[in-house]
Amino acid sequence: MTDDRAWILKVAVPIGRRRLFDYLAPEGTEPAALQPGARVRVPFGNSSKIAFLIAVSFDSEVDRAKLKSAEAILDVPSLLNATDIELLLWTARYYHHPLGEVFSTAFPVTLRRGKPALIQAEQYFGLTPEGRTANPDLLMRAPRQQCLLAWFQTQPGSFSTGQIAGQHDNWRPAVKALLARQWLEPRPPPDRIVTAMPVRTPELQANASQQTAIDAVTQALGGFRVFLLEGVTGSGKTEVYMQIIRSVLERGQQVLVLLPEITLTPQLQERFRQRFAVPVTVAHSKLTDKQRQAAWLEMQQGVCAILLGTRSALFTPLKKPGLIILDEEHDASFKQQEGFRFSARDVAVARGKMLQIPVLLGSATPSLESYYNVEIGRYQWLHLPERAGDAQPPNLHLLDIRNKRMQEGLSQPLITQIHRTLDKQEQVLLFLNRRGFAPTLICHACAWIARCSRCDANLVIHYAEDLLRCHHCGFEQGLLRHCPACKSGQLTPLGLGTERIEQVLTQLFPGKTVVRLDRDSTQRKGQLESYLEQIQQGRADIILGTQMLAKGHHFPNVTLVVLLDVDSGLFSIDFHGTEKLAQLIVQVSGRAGRAQKRGQVILQTRQPDHPLLAVLLRDSYRRFLQLALAERKAAHLPPYSFQALLRVEAAIAQEPLTFFANLDAPALAGGQVQILGPVSAPMARKAGRYRYQMLFQSAQRRPLHLFLDALTARIENLKQSRKIRWSLDVDPVDLY
Repeated sequence: MTDDRAWILKVAVPIGRRRLFDYLAPEGTEPAALQPGARVRVPFGNSSKIAFLIAVSFDSEVDRAKLKSAEAILDVPSLLNATDIELLLWTARYYHHPLGEVFSTAFPVTLRRGKPALIQAEQYFGLTPEGRTANPDLLMRAPRQQCLLAWFQTQPGSFSTGQIAGQHDNWRPAVKALLARQWLEPRPPPDRIVTAMPVRTPELQANASQQTAIDAVTQALGGFRVFLLEGVTGSGKTEVYMQIIRSVLERGQQVLVLLPEITLTPQLQERFRQRFAVPVTVAHSKLTDKQRQAAWLEMQQGVCAILLGTRSALFTPLKKPGLIILDEEHDASFKQQEGFRFSARDVAVARGKMLQIPVLLGSATPSLESYYNVEIGRYQWLHLPERAGDAQPPNLHLLDIRNKRMQEGLSQPLITQIHRTLDKQEQVLLFLNRRGFAPTLICHACAWIARCSRCDANLVIHYAEDLLRCHHCGFEQGLLRHCPACKSGQLTPLGLGTERIEQVLTQLFPGKTVVRLDRDSTQRKGQLESYLEQIQQGRADIILGTQMLAKGHHFPNVTLVVLLDVDSGLFSIDFHGTEKLAQLIVQVSGRAGRAQKRGQVILQTRQPDHPLLAVLLRDSYRRFLQLALAERKAAHLPPYSFQALLRVEAAIAQEPLTFFANLDAPALAGGQVQILGPVSAPMARKAGRYRYQMLFQSAQRRPLHLFLDALTARIENLKQSRKIRWSLDVDPVDLY
């Protein structure tokens, strides 16, 4: 018989519904065990799910006799504290996303599946005295052992199995063999306690601008304030971060450092590990589930001092929070583009306010939104105007390629300049944000074009793999030899990709080593790190790559940087386009001349008089921000207004339009929210589904969010919503 006074658990189940579900507490549950944020296993449909306890009550809108009992309370005490829960509740409200999915995002995969919240001890290995002096060349016939031994010899200290796995494929046989040779030995795990003397190696001497920034943030420790650290590329932002972090560690507190790209994590982790005598852990998608759980729990329990992570690490609980840092705060990678579409930058600021700790945003190319917050006094601006040490800023040149003879995208003046640089034993970096051999396969006889059957997009040629591939849905087919339309053999690649540029560079510069860095060439684990080490050691002459080259890399011997195709970003239909292009130009340019040798940057263009290029070359990125903000203000665009984008897709073309007609959004707007659309998405068909969108804009944030509350409630009650997929993107950074 059911106890009329049994506790009722109100839980969030991660199933995409914007409501809580009621369950009876398991029999014999003590009130002290019912803590908000705890994981709860509940029966749901024909299976069990891991839900999250939000509140406890004696009341329910459902008849008690119909309520099921929860199967188990998994966390006593809860793994989340009151501030963690407050942040997740706020985030769910702001982004109008189901609470169960928001809570689920905050936990690593293993804990979402109900695994025990335990830190599993990893094995550690280090070199023996014989291993430190062993010659890797003796292992020529065992390349995995040779690679692993060489890696250990360049890395002081001991390493866990997780750290080894992060750098080497199929590493276990190699470790076993090196143990048998007595070149490796098991080591005890390092001390995981945060120490009072956190610095292992001496700090660099800060210049005046760096010291001003360090002092400003350290004086604010213990309270909430947001700082925007704008530092030209190579100005020593990382050194500023580390000297501020030292002060946080001396207070016995923890630091969360967010990075936009996984590729930056190993470099920064090594710098932090060499500098600080405290545990440093990482969290990103390339780690195993066990490794991510360990990092999460180590920060939650306070036994680890520094967490370096990508966007999803933002919600990691901190036992002794002291500081949040976002490096490259402008980067679009900080905005989740699928599922729970949150901005890590904006949520980090909200978290800092709730925790009453400083938030430091760093970038050479701050976002317009952050710069606007400086202008209105919401953020404090810190500036590093000079490169660290003796490094000089690079010289930027526009290379007008109109009417010039081109060799696969390279003009003759550019080829000459590359020769001159290589003759001085210096490195060249070429940037093209388009992977593959060519973006289009066209028939020279009848103009037929290879299109994706599932997307409104061309198939990209990948010659090395003998494939045509869609970069949007992943569809692949063999490379065609004859035109399907006219049967001729005149199929021709049109346009340029990194694979094609690599081929022509090899022909133009025989005997020189070309390293291509893009998603295709770095798929294998450890391949990117291997390439970066090759570049650092001077065993690469020409570096060619995509977006991953623009962020954070320090190549001291690169003195010539080339942007091969600036024009493709000048005419975007998205109003964010010019901001993204300006950031890209400045970031890529920053890879040139970062040591004693002065660098130069060449921008190939057919638009040498374009106002954006003129501002960046004649004035500065900050001047660009001022002009761009003036344009946004005149057009009533963010940050002078607030937006949300409703995306809808379906397998049948008419379904989204029927859905929008039944939704009748204008009836909910009340005159305070402007509605644009519905219109086809810029890519109207993707992965076989037809895509439409509707943009909402308001001069004030509150009317927009009240409207979105009503809108999401109506959508969930519409029968047509079952025939479509929909998503709501608050503060979109990409209108595609």
